[in-house]
Amino acid sequence: MGHKNYIKIFTVMVMLCLTSGLLQSQTVTDPEEEYARIQTLAFEGKYPEAEPAARLLVKQFPEYGDARVLLGRIIAWQGRYDEAAAVIDTLLSSEPDNSDALSALADIRRWSHDRSRQVTAPTDIRAGYMFDTFSEPYERFWQVFTLGAGHRFSWGTAVAAVNYGHINTGPPSGTSDGDFQFAAEAWPELTRKNYAYVSYAYSNGPWFPRHRAALELWQTLPAGLAVSAGVNYYYFDHNIFIGTVSLEKYLAKYWFSGRAYFHFKDIGVTTSFFLNARRYLGTADYVQLTLGTGTAPDEPYDIITDLERQKASSVRLTWFNQINQWWSFRIGAGYSYEKYSATSNRNRFEGNIGIIRGIGRAK
Repeated sequence: MGHKNYIKIFTVMVMLCLTSGLLQSQTVTDPEEEYARIQTLAFEGKYPEAEPAARLLVKQFPEYGDARVLLGRIIAWQGRYDEAAAVIDTLLSSEPDNSDALSALADIRRWSHDRSRQVTAPTDIRAGYMFDTFSEPYERFWQVFTLGAGHRFSWGTAVAAVNYGHINTGPPSGTSDGDFQFAAEAWPELTRKNYAYVSYAYSNGPWFPRHRAALELWQTLPAGLAVSAGVNYYYFDHNIFIGTVSLEKYLAKYWFSGRAYFHFKDIGVTTSFFLNARRYLGTADYVQLTLGTGTAPDEPYDIITDLERQKASSVRLTWFNQINQWWSFRIGAGYSYEKYSATSNRNRFEGNIGIIRGIGRAK
């Protein structure tokens, strides 16, 4: 055997020794201590270091559910929601009642959709269209066209948009007129368990409210629960304040929400109540049914003629689909039976569609 062969054998033996030493150094002997170390790294935002360590911990201790939940959250905190949900689903397949896993999955779904993160790209452009119409006591057809853009910052997501509304009415007025509105909204993350929704819109025309603003705060709770409280403000020719509170519950592939609105008027406080039931078809894709009844509107006052509405019962159906990391769309339809005078009611129909196109490098 020549000296070159000896060199090759020696090289292989050295590499085997180094590999063995490396594997030994990566062996976790105290999973609780390693979990605490990884959690600290994650809370400090050191995800590139925390994620591989969490993967190794899960690999060596596959029955350690807390480690798998932590891995899922670390992945989600980096914006990879589908991958994070898959990690949690693996645990739930064997432990369907694991409260920590259910809470983590609820957070992931909330982060992936409720804060308008509807594509995985950090920046997007979006367009939308909605209409609603009724025929009593006069014919009215109201449309809103929307064009905007969103961006995911380190503190949360923000969206700016321009809305163009157009109204057509039948006799006796026979109106055909348009109006612009400029709007901005954001979903700032206050802590890992708290986030907010803030918005403001302005219009100088005759149909949209002159000012429209909203503030709502959410507190997430264990077992997939969350509560919120907020206020909506509108100004046409007078001030309008509507308070709101909600209770949400994520349950496996379902999300349920009960919401109440309180309209503060000179005659006192009027209320309305709404129930939302959502069935997730994926991490972000869903079908949602909304039922409502009461004397305060659940939707913002889009147009001054909405002030005619005194009481309503409504049903809505929405489908949201994230096609891929770049594209998502939403389509919905609704019906309301509403009271507009002391003795008169009418049927109201509505529909909407929206599309979002991600731009920039997907994260």
